[in-house]
Amino acid sequence: MSLTYSSYLKLDELLSLQEPRSAGPEHDEMLFIVIHQVYELWFKQTLHELDRLVELFHGDATDRGAADRGTAADILSTQRRVLTVLKTMVAQIDVLETMTPTEFSSFRARLESASGFQSPQFRELEILLGLRRRAMLAHHRENPAALKRLEDRLKEPTLYQAFLEFLRSNGHTIPDEAFAVYDDGPPIEMPEIREALLLIYRTDHRLTQVCERLLDFDEGLQEWRYRHVKMVERTIGTKQGTGGSPGVAYLRSTLFQPAFPDLWAIRTEL
Repeated sequence: MSLTYSSYLKLDELLSLQEPRSAGPEHDEMLFIVIHQVYELWFKQTLHELDRLVELFHGDATDRGAADRGTAADILSTQRRVLTVLKTMVAQIDVLETMTPTEFSSFRARLESASGFQSPQFRELEILLGLRRRAMLAHHRENPAALKRLEDRLKEPTLYQAFLEFLRSNGHTIPDEAFAVYDDGPPIEMPEIREALLLIYRTDHRLTQVCERLLDFDEGLQEWRYRHVKMVERTIGTKQGTGGSPGVAYLRSTLFQPAFPDLWAIRTEL
């Protein structure tokens, strides 16, 4: 049998995965399922691209020849793709907000203990970005495969540390302490890193572009968090989240936590 569009994309399997649990079922449960499944696909693609970005940061220095300059172009191209995906994820909230609180309430009880807290891929993203909260792994105890992936992620350097290694390979002074792997706590922040970044912004336009794209991603992620908080607030107010999660109270606590704090800190010195 020849390969077809449907068989290549496994459409029969894909389109059979939307299974509402409400009686009827309630019309809006389909939207809720589709949106969150699509989010998980975008999380998968984002992890795929950020892992690629880590590989590129670990490559040769960009100032050793024409071939290496292509690596810098690949870095910027990958960053551009990640940013485009992130913008799409933010825009998806507009679709979800077409569902009113009453419409969500019609099937919310059917979610039982299910919660966005249990998204292992989003937790992987946070870990890769250096936003490491070991306590959050408790939400994945019932999913051993996911828990192992998260534990493995915690043993790896962050995206920011890969970026700092890239800066070091380009001749900038980054202290060894910046590369210590940690499994709990906020992203690293050091005066020595800020000194290196200030030098880059004043003398190296090419590396400045890479820095700015990282900042764009950080800003976009914070925008997504803000939109997500407001979407949840307008849907359930201050009620407890599904699965017993803290809901809006917790989501608010995640706002304005930068993944790359040094890139923000240097703004006042430029």
